Amino acid sequence: MTQNSWTAEDDKLATLAKGARSRIQANSGAAVRDTTGRTYASANVSRENLILSAVQLAVGQAVASGAVGIEAVVVLGDSDQLDVIDIEIVRSIGGPGVPVHLLGVTGELVSSQLT
Repeated sequence: MTQNSWTAEDDKLATLAKGARSRIQANSGAAVRDTTGRTYASANVSRENLILSAVQLAVGQAVASGAVGIEAVVVLGDSDQLDVIDIEIVRSIGGPGVPVHLLGVTGELVSSQLT
């Protein structure tokens, strides 16, 4: 998979990330697809003593559901780069080379990178 590749399955991830973000009016939403095709979505959480990124929560859901690998990640929000911690989390489950697509708040593709 090349760095700029986008698939129809990634469209589904974008829709899930947008929905997760909208439900709680969060700064960002993320969706991941595991190696069996199952999807997980979440929004970032920022409360008094609890701060977790949307990527951390979506990957956590995948792992808690038994996923052994991550195939793709879509993050929708107002950032033009993925946090280093989020990259490491995706890499720890999916290995190097997992495509991560960053979308702006209106859904436009801002950048794509491989972990």
